[in-house]
Amino acid sequence: MIAMKDIYKTYPNGVTALNGVSVQIDQGEFVYIVGPSGAGKSTFIKLIFREEKPSSGSIIINDTNLAEIKEKMVPYLRREIGVVFQDFRLLPKLTVYENIAFALEVINESPRNIRKRVMEVLEIVGLKNKARFRPDELSGGEQQRVSIARAIVNQPKIVIADEPTGNLDPETSLEIMKTFESINERGTTIIMATHSKEIVNRFKRRVIAIEDGIIARDQQRGEYGYEV
Repeated sequence: MIAMKDIYKTYPNGVTALNGVSVQIDQGEFVYIVGPSGAGKSTFIKLIFREEKPSSGSIIINDTNLAEIKEKMVPYLRREIGVVFQDFRLLPKLTVYENIAFALEVINESPRNIRKRVMEVLEIVGLKNKARFRPDELSGGEQQRVSIARAIVNQPKIVIADEPTGNLDPETSLEIMKTFESINERGTTIIMATHSKEIVNRFKRRVIAIEDGIIARDQQRGEYGYEV
């Protein structure tokens, strides 16, 4: 599914974020990316959905090498990858339904299929009764669930979550994690960067720890392993 080999990433200011990273993530896995601030987690995540390009090495996703893909093909790649951000990134003037539908409208999906898929994902995240609400009428947890619904409406094989519970209280964070678990049980690969020791240690999955640009630890059913 995802194979990184000898990945190096050095930014124009001379900072090396990743230093020879090699890792494989299989279809259907749930993986936490953990490590201290500045360790290279965000770069790791951004490389997967091609927001950044490696300085050297290869990243293979579904037989496509992201280091060589042409810019015009990047939007097609991203249809296979859903992204959930810490700050939700919802369009404030659109309703919940419209925010989610927008992801299908941009790929010219039919109105009939749009309605069907939007209502399906609203059911998955438990927000069918909030379809006509606007983001500012929702709680933080509800907004994050809309963000998750938008990320999965294209039925991507991979969902990347960058600190998805960072702005949420512990109880709401648990509800969001249950939503991710449900999505993963449907066969979707989940890759989540997080600083939450409580979540990693409670919902035990594979843990990839990045320190100083290298993979320091890769454990099945691992723990967070850092002081917070």
